[in-house]
Amino acid sequence: MSARTTRTRLLAATTVALAALALTACDNGQGVRDEGPSAASKPSAHASESTPAGNSTAKPAANSGSTGGSTGGSTGKTTAGTTSGATGGTTGGTTRNTPCGGANTKTTATEVTRPLNHLLLTVTNTGSKNCDLTGYPIARFGEAQSVPPVAEETHPQAVVTLAPGESGYAGVRLSAADGSGGSGYTAKTLTVGFDKGTSAHPALPAKGVYVDSKLTVTYWQQGLDDALAY
Repeated sequence: MSARTTRTRLLAATTVALAALALTACDNGQGVRDEGPSAASKPSAHASESTPAGNSTAKPAANSGSTGGSTGGSTGKTTAGTTSGATGGTTGGTTRNTPCGGANTKTTATEVTRPLNHLLLTVTNTGSKNCDLTGYPIARFGEAQSVPPVAEETHPQAVVTLAPGESGYAGVRLSAADGSGGSGYTAKTLTVGFDKGTSAHPALPAKGVYVDSKLTVTYWQQGLDDALAY
């Protein structure tokens, strides 16, 4: 082999080597490099932490609202309905006794010394059951065309109920103690009417009783002292 040929081959080899070095340098500096997974494709640490926290907060809030609404609504309706129903039933179930009247009672009229010019009416239950003595005596003295008014301030707080053998009372102011009443006359008979039932005809003193324009009756009372307090 000649020296010329040898140099030519060395030059060619050198050229190939330089070209390879240049290509390697180009690839390393300008080509696409494998950096591994990109930042965008990696899971975010903040996202993975915030998502469970968000889900955990939302669920208790929904459960709390549902529980509070159903519990409050159910309790309110049940309480109101039960209370209203029980109260209405108790009030509406109140019973009344047979009215006191001339057929199941005995009525007497007695003059008293205190207060002056007063008459005491006594009604005794002669029946076998309780009776209610309601209102006031509708008293008619003699041939009078009208009956005396009632003193409204004597209205009792409760209905007067008489057990068998028990008595109720009413007071009658016959005339003014100071003589200020007018149109006076002497009555020898008395008729006492009741709210219901037949009337009674209690006897008056033989001399009769003097009445004038101040004639007034009280409501029926459970006690004798209440009847004579007016």
